[in-house]
Amino acid sequence: MYRMRFNFIAHDIFYYIYTMHEELKLDNQLCFRLYTASRLVTQAYRPLLDKLSITYPQYLVMMILWENDNVCISTITERLMLETNTVTPLLKRMEELGLIKRKPGKEDARQKIISLTAKGKALQNKAVEVPSCLVSEMSKKHVNLKELGSIAPILDNLIHALK
Repeated sequence: MYRMRFNFIAHDIFYYIYTMHEELKLDNQLCFRLYTASRLVTQAYRPLLDKLSITYPQYLVMMILWENDNVCISTITERLMLETNTVTPLLKRMEELGLIKRKPGKEDARQKIISLTAKGKALQNKAVEVPSCLVSEMSKKHVNLKELGSIAPILDNLIHALK
């Protein structure tokens, strides 16, 4: 009887220890999958954006400005879901590259308005091929594009819930 009770307790302890740490395994982390997918997609963009001489974060800013030029920094930070202190150095570098210009707001000089330069506007004609090239590269790697498209609403819901 003592031996049977010991086996029962040992089994319970082993089960507790085993299951207690399952949630700490890297392969069980959704956040790791999201992080890895994001990093790899960004990496896939690199050769395409290198041809344009811009980085992925700069590409995101350019897409915002191609949609709506002459926006305040807060619009960019809201769209990218980043803090001003993260976006400001990025914009400064883009200004040095001649892609954008920063000017004071009309109503509040402390507010900065971001505008595309002629060079920034011209870059849109070259960048228009980036999405289709990326899709082509993903297809070559046997990524199921229909499946990939179906996760967008799920990610949108996650982003909305967490912001």
